[in-house]
Amino acid sequence: MPRFTSQPAPAAVRSGDSQVLPCDVNPDLASFTRWEKDRQSLELGSRLVQLPSGALLISNASESDAGQYRCLVENVGQTKASEEAQLQLTSETTEDRKPEFLVLPSAVTKSVDASVLLPCAATGFPTPSVRWTLNDNVLDESGGRHEVVAGGSLRISNLTEDDAGLYTCLASNGLHNSTIEAQAQLTVQVPPQFVKRPANIYAHESMDIIFKCEVTGSPAPTVKWVKNGDTVIPSDYFKIIREHNLQVLGLVKSDEGFYQCLAENEAGNIQASAQLIILEHGSGGAAGPAGPAPSAPRDVVASLVSTRFVKLTWRPPAEPHGDEITYSVERVLNTSRPGEMQVTIQDLMPDTKHRFRVVAHNSHGPGESSTALRVATQAEVQVPGPAPSLQAISNTPTSVSLSWDTPLTGKGEILTYKLYYTDQSLGAEQDLDIGTLSYTMSGMKKFTEYSFRVVAYNKHGPGVSTPDVIVRTLSDVPSSPPQNLSLEVQNSKSIVVRWQPPPPGTQNGEITGYKIRYRKGTRKSEAAETTGGTQLYQLIDGLERGTEYTFRVSAVTLNGTGPASEWSTAETFENDLDESQVPDIPSSLHVRPLVNSIVVSWTPPENQDMVVRGYSIGYGIGSPHAQTIKVDYKQRYYSIENLDASSHYVITLKAFNNVGEGIPVYESAITRPQSDPIDPDVDIYVLFHAPYTPVPDPTPMLPPVGVQSSVLSHDTIKVTWADNSLPKNQKITDARYYTVRWKTNIPANTKMKTANTTSLNYMVTGLKPNTLYEFSVMVTKGRRTSTWSMTAQAPSSAPKDVTVVSKEGKPSTIIVNWQPPSEANGKITGYIIYYSTDVNAEVHDWVIEPVVGNRLTHQIQALTQDTAYYFKIQARNSKGMGPMSEAVQFRTPKTNPPLKPGSNQPPHDSFGSAVGKPGGADNILVIVIIVSVGAFTIIVVVVGAFLKRAASKSTNGSHKYKANSKDLKPPDLWIHHERLELKPMDKSPDPNPAMTDTPIPRSSQDITPADGGLEGVSHLQPPQQRRNSYR
Repeated sequence: MPRFTSQPAPAAVRSGDSQVLPCDVNPDLASFTRWEKDRQSLELGSRLVQLPSGALLISNASESDAGQYRCLVENVGQTKASEEAQLQLTSETTEDRKPEFLVLPSAVTKSVDASVLLPCAATGFPTPSVRWTLNDNVLDESGGRHEVVAGGSLRISNLTEDDAGLYTCLASNGLHNSTIEAQAQLTVQVPPQFVKRPANIYAHESMDIIFKCEVTGSPAPTVKWVKNGDTVIPSDYFKIIREHNLQVLGLVKSDEGFYQCLAENEAGNIQASAQLIILEHGSGGAAGPAGPAPSAPRDVVASLVSTRFVKLTWRPPAEPHGDEITYSVERVLNTSRPGEMQVTIQDLMPDTKHRFRVVAHNSHGPGESSTALRVATQAEVQVPGPAPSLQAISNTPTSVSLSWDTPLTGKGEILTYKLYYTDQSLGAEQDLDIGTLSYTMSGMKKFTEYSFRVVAYNKHGPGVSTPDVIVRTLSDVPSSPPQNLSLEVQNSKSIVVRWQPPPPGTQNGEITGYKIRYRKGTRKSEAAETTGGTQLYQLIDGLERGTEYTFRVSAVTLNGTGPASEWSTAETFENDLDESQVPDIPSSLHVRPLVNSIVVSWTPPENQDMVVRGYSIGYGIGSPHAQTIKVDYKQRYYSIENLDASSHYVITLKAFNNVGEGIPVYESAITRPQSDPIDPDVDIYVLFHAPYTPVPDPTPMLPPVGVQSSVLSHDTIKVTWADNSLPKNQKITDARYYTVRWKTNIPANTKMKTANTTSLNYMVTGLKPNTLYEFSVMVTKGRRTSTWSMTAQAPSSAPKDVTVVSKEGKPSTIIVNWQPPSEANGKITGYIIYYSTDVNAEVHDWVIEPVVGNRLTHQIQALTQDTAYYFKIQARNSKGMGPMSEAVQFRTPKTNPPLKPGSNQPPHDSFGSAVGKPGGADNILVIVIIVSVGAFTIIVVVVGAFLKRAASKSTNGSHKYKANSKDLKPPDLWIHHERLELKPMDKSPDPNPAMTDTPIPRSSQDITPADGGLEGVSHLQPPQQRRNSYR
């Protein structure tokens, strides 16, 4: 009967706590152990678990668990019972107790598809929570094969090879530095499996053949070959190549037979067999006419001898009896090219005698063998072998102790050892010269994996390297605070605190939690809250209304708490405001233009019951959609810098909250020319009663570029990008982070989803299969943010606000104005204007006018007067053309009708012919009146121009446009044709534009003569319709 190495002993357990009752027997009999309570068979479950050793683990103890326990071992029809032990239930005290392990996991080896239980139980108050990691990564329990039972033990079913690794059990109950951990290695063995089985081979004598046998398994299987039941011993003729394949050189008749490939490891064994059949020469095909074989090759010599190869050369046979002569080195190698009389034989043993013979072959078969050539390979220089027993132990977070022994092979005294080490996070290998058999390396990174290897040197040079030994330095408290701390006021009594983990190189261990400290105003007394290791936000509630609070966050590892972030301030709302809809329009907006900047100031919305979390300022030349800046809700002014002088800017301001952006208010201003004297500085801070809020850095960050996505599975996509503001190695060394957003257009009202990351890639999971998604990325550093990255596609919307007006004094010339597309998807490189007299004509029948991308107005000349034209505009970027705008109709104006042919009246402009004729005095009087009226008109126009100029200066070039209703879109008041004409139109960021605004060449009939006298009769000619040259 079995013998108990340990038996249950009386024990007590607190209510809700855990306890272990031991019952250890021979491991082979542990599976035959069962438990009884009060002499009744005990039913196991999620609370009551029998451990692999036979012990009983009771978790979340209650009154029903009290009683008499014993374990029984049944074997070969006999039963042996242990001593009985009383388990008592005691009441829990309120005294805090740090976690302590009741049972620890231990290393275990299991076969694939089996199940395993890794025990882990802890006691303490409050009751500890237990979590598991695999190879320092959070354990994925979504597959259903992993289950935490009995308060902390891990049960894994249907083991796979991927389940193998180092498992860590971490227990914590929220007390300071209360996390404890225990580790165990799980080894999963996989029986051998054939990747490629050996196949039957048919061959002739003197040929070389290879039996292929590829196997996998864990641990790696050992392979041996058997011929006709006898083990094949490697020799000069039988070689094991490429790990498991059997090569037979220079076949002879006795090599024929059955060959078996046997693979075996601790998990099982397999075998496969194949037959080698030696064919007679001439078999397998029509026999050729009989003829003589070649004589023996002559003068076989070793022209080059080294330690592991020999080069043989010879002369052809005296009697070749044929032209196509090939050669073979008997039992070693066949030559492949006819007439080749040299061969290099490799993979020989150093300092060993070998014998070679060469045979010539012609179409009738092999001939006579040459005289045997005896060659001894050279002795190999004896460099040191690998240094045995290399060990690396981490002593502190920044040091590792290494030791090794003297190499067992190699001749001569060891001069030095070279220690190679690699920081696994960087990958660059470095080395040190060591004169002893041990070394302590200091100044290493905390909680970082390093690999070490040692090479011994003697007088012949470097020896064989040891295998790599990998060790991780010990963990420590974080050396940097959490990043990107932000505060969001929820209501009058709560604030949400958000942050990002410390930079990876400064975490110095696994982050087990974060500690949030906050205080009211400038008081010294603080309150604190602690979160879990993966939680990056916390709701702080129970605060006072209208009160300013300051917050800071620090990261916590097993070793303690790291440094805290800088204090960040937020003020709770005075009242609980409404955030069910977007904010109202700001109540006022003022601009003050300077030479290279515009100072913007505003007042908040009149409705103070809506939550305003900030303001969005948009600005640009001719359009407010070029640049966007967001500022804090306390901000009341902002200086837009780095603007062009003498340029017309349109500015928009919108209040926003978590629901979205409100209705914008618009303003336009013209920056002053470079030659204007600078006005005396005005202290704009005294203009407002609100407290000063620092203005963020106005320079926006560059958006990420090269955004790419790769599909990993049916619901997962990996998004990668590059950041041009980083160094060439794309290494992130500051506290920036990236925001990835994605959405699908099906259904159309799908909302954007976002996620933050501190690396240059992000894995998006939980996506719908077979669905098209659009991704974009932005970068944030402190209070600076970039715009969203561009979508790599042509413009998805047409140019907007297309208007057509005639040019004064030139009825055959019109001016087309427009605004850029709302969805440009990149830089607009050009526009194409289409126009036609037939709105239903095919696209290739419309006349086109190309325009460069930085122009928003264009003149079209030589149109037919009093004719209805239709105009469309299409935008282009580097990816292609966008959609066309809707057709806009415009009718060219009329002119004074010409004289009818044959009229007897003289022309009105022939004044000289009217003198001296009847009615000539009347004509002169009419002329005098016309001249007087014209001179008076010129005087009025000049005076009006001066008055207009004075009024324009008094307004400083600013005009205000304010939206008055939520339901109406703001009018396109930033389109001012008269100002656009005054603006320099050749300003372009591209010094060599690919397109110009010159109309396309026309035929000679379309050219209007320079003589103004012919203009009056041009309408008599039928108009020539111009065709699109891009048909």
